[in-house]
Amino acid sequence: MRICRYDDNRLGVVKDDRVFDVTEALDAIPAPAGYPLPTHDLLIANLDKVRARIDAVLPNAASKAINDVKFLSPIANPGKLVAAPVNYLKHLQEARSDEAIHHSNQVLEIQKIGLFLKATSSLIGAGEPVKVRHHDRRNDHEIELAVIIGKPGTNIKKENAWDHIAAYSIGLDMTVRGPEERSLRKSVDTYSVLGPWMVTADEMGDATQLGFHLTVNDEDRQKANTKDLVLDIPELIEYASAFYTLHPGDVIYTGTPEGVGPVKPGDTIMAEFEKIGRMYVAVESA
Repeated sequence: MRICRYDDNRLGVVKDDRVFDVTEALDAIPAPAGYPLPTHDLLIANLDKVRARIDAVLPNAASKAINDVKFLSPIANPGKLVAAPVNYLKHLQEARSDEAIHHSNQVLEIQKIGLFLKATSSLIGAGEPVKVRHHDRRNDHEIELAVIIGKPGTNIKKENAWDHIAAYSIGLDMTVRGPEERSLRKSVDTYSVLGPWMVTADEMGDATQLGFHLTVNDEDRQKANTKDLVLDIPELIEYASAFYTLHPGDVIYTGTPEGVGPVKPGDTIMAEFEKIGRMYVAVESA
């Protein structure tokens, strides 16, 4: 199932080129007991109940054309955004050879440098623009497969990792180049894009050989396949959960391939993944 959040926080199911309004299925989510609110995403934590309700309301749901809706991030309240640096060998080589990327920082292998976190306040959907700051620096696009955690766990073994995945989406890990720590430069408002919808794990099936590509103003920039990940999806889940508990709605950005490059206000980014779909993201000035 392809599930989206759109317009004024409507819940939708995407079929062909239409979005079906199944917002009333959100009634399947139990109301929070009160303050403090849960620190995970309630939709993902109750996804099985919501999907059962979707099946009941979908036959009579009104719909809109895909081009007539504004796609928000399919995850409204992730507890954390986990990201994998230099997780494709050719991007590691690219980062080491380009001063505009590494800024005299040592670029270590992912097994040595580890993962990093992006601020949840940086998260937007495909229908919202990336708003560039620090115009005196390079602001780069990085397309990535995004893995959405569905079942909580810590110290998850890689052979059990697939059981903890709820869905997949397309991610853009936008980046300000500079000497500061990654988490700072990648947590700018609007610099984590997720969309245009999420594809549930049962519909996705095998995610180990997904072709994907990115263009800027129709110019080819990045093209790769998830089979070339240095640490694959189960290994990333094992690695991340060795340091902190993963909760429903947490998102893992799995890494970007070679071909990263700058964007500027007025540009349009197109990001496409096999089995997921395509999204267009506008670039504006903050």
